[in-house]
Amino acid sequence: MKTPAFAVALTAVLSTTFMATAQADKLDDIIGSGKLRCAVTLDFPPMGMRDSANKPAGFDVDYCNDLAKVLGVDAEVIETPFPDRIPALISGRADVIVASTSDTLERAKTVGLSVPYFAFQMVVLTRDDTGVNSFDDLKGKAVGNTSGTYEAIALEKDVKGWGSGSFRAYQSQNDTILAVAQGHIQATVVTNTVAAATLKSGKYKNLKVAGNAPYVIDYVSLGAKRTEYGLLNYLNLFVNQQVRSGRYNELFVKWVGTEIAPANLTVPNVYY
Repeated sequence: MKTPAFAVALTAVLSTTFMATAQADKLDDIIGSGKLRCAVTLDFPPMGMRDSANKPAGFDVDYCNDLAKVLGVDAEVIETPFPDRIPALISGRADVIVASTSDTLERAKTVGLSVPYFAFQMVVLTRDDTGVNSFDDLKGKAVGNTSGTYEAIALEKDVKGWGSGSFRAYQSQNDTILAVAQGHIQATVVTNTVAAATLKSGKYKNLKVAGNAPYVIDYVSLGAKRTEYGLLNYLNLFVNQQVRSGRYNELFVKWVGTEIAPANLTVPNVYY
């Protein structure tokens, strides 16, 4: 039985279309181009910043370089402010987002997100002479935080619940840290990266980290276009390999320090 000519032609067209669709994967495009363009925020130390030679540096920059290395391509850091991360990806100016992007459900409506590659843990920042060695030691103390932040709202609520101590709000993070250093308040709560950057700056000789605060951890992901399943699968495996190989801990010590333990990237009963 002969196949009608139009059926043969239709089959050929459908097969070609299917093959083109199957082969049109961003992961292949990146490897073929020899370049990985990462959208990175460079005003968020120690995750992203510029070094003394004005070159991109930080945890996210190294992470981009690591990803490019395993792909066998060169890395190109596209400096991208926080509000421009997703537009840079959608417009094609960047291939992936490596910019401390929180994995919110609202954001996931627009961009595909990997499993968490970093997590911001809240920690207690205090002076050496306060007697504060843990979050529980804040009870009855004078504490404060930057007005309107998640940490400020949570800490003020705790102070009210304790029924002792006091809370003061400040206009900026620098004002809050200065208030701790100068003794106006005895402690505050900040992200582990802010604490590390503050201690490394050398501006305040009398500050220390006094353990973790029991607040929600901010998990952040790598980003790619939602439809790029091959690339997203690769990013998930890459994050997994970074942790398994010890590279995640290595980068954490390099950019955040040894005073604070890296937050666990697994979520009980969710990520294993």
